[in-house]
Amino acid sequence: MKKKLIATLYLLIGAALLCAGCMNSNATSPPAAEIEDNIKLSNMIAHFIDVGQADATLLEFSDGTDSYTMLIDTGNWNATDVVSYLHDEKIKSIDIIAITHPHADHIGQLDKIIDAFNVHEVWMNGQSAESDVFLRALDAIEVNGVDYYEPEVGEVFDVGPLEITILHPSSLTGSTNNNSLSMRMTYGDVAFLFTGDAEVQAERDMLTSGANLNADILHVGHHGSNTSTTEDFLNAVNPEIAIYSAGNENQYEHPHEEVVTRLQAHQVLLYGTNTHGTVRVETDGATYSVQTNKDGTIPRDSPDATTAEGSCININEATDADIQQIVHIGAERVALLIKGRPYKSLDDLKRIHGIGPARINDIKEQNIACIGG
Repeated sequence: MKKKLIATLYLLIGAALLCAGCMNSNATSPPAAEIEDNIKLSNMIAHFIDVGQADATLLEFSDGTDSYTMLIDTGNWNATDVVSYLHDEKIKSIDIIAITHPHADHIGQLDKIIDAFNVHEVWMNGQSAESDVFLRALDAIEVNGVDYYEPEVGEVFDVGPLEITILHPSSLTGSTNNNSLSMRMTYGDVAFLFTGDAEVQAERDMLTSGANLNADILHVGHHGSNTSTTEDFLNAVNPEIAIYSAGNENQYEHPHEEVVTRLQAHQVLLYGTNTHGTVRVETDGATYSVQTNKDGTIPRDSPDATTAEGSCININEATDADIQQIVHIGAERVALLIKGRPYKSLDDLKRIHGIGPARINDIKEQNIACIGG
């Protein structure tokens, strides 16, 4: 039976709860913390797919016997790499495809995907385009009987255990990029933020709306262009991880240097598909880990702490690549380590979730981490 995607507004939820309380005033329930402790989520994998100078992100998760698949943007029009990736991942059906805006590097393979997979529903922002790519996408939606929906700002959707809040746009303007559908997604306690190609004005609109923009993982707007990821917006999001999608040696020179520098100044661990290939974030709703197809580092301003033989990895200054040489410090913990700087001693690493006395002893015995040179 086809899974229904339920859009739930907080106002309606509150009214229902109040009504339930009136019907049975003697009913009792366990504390919220106890309920949360009893809920264990299965792992969700977010695939930030390497599609060159385009965007496509695949989300896979489950809830009991129900499995869910969501795709955010569909790569470039002149390629089939998203279709191939979905086949390689053994995807059979897709619950939602959310198109952030109708540019050909975001809506590009939608028609091919609809023709190749069982797609239940397509979301768009309501903006039309005269391009052949857009028209082919609409034809594919109609011919295949795919449900179509234009989500509105403030709507909250529960797709299994994934909660999706629509942040933007409240109305369409003359700027296709600034009309990008923007969403905050929470899986347990871990939050993701997707803004398509939203630029300065869209970021301002989201800031002034008062919506919660805080997220652990930021999908960097507009492929890392300097038209996006403003200082105020970055302050509000306050991410630990940032991921951009860009082509190798692309003509736009994405990501722009000032955006990389801005992210570095906030001690955000940065990944890019042009450097790392496809980036996968896996989370159980409490913690997350990052895996990449290719090794590589985004340069940081901080000095490389591993220089001559006998020198150590200064945890207050080293790059993320160097820090990951330390035992028990993987991609997830390196972001937390960098965010927690400065440290007065190695024992201070206990501030990092998952690092206890035994692991600190392992780090000391490895004898490559230090405070200062």
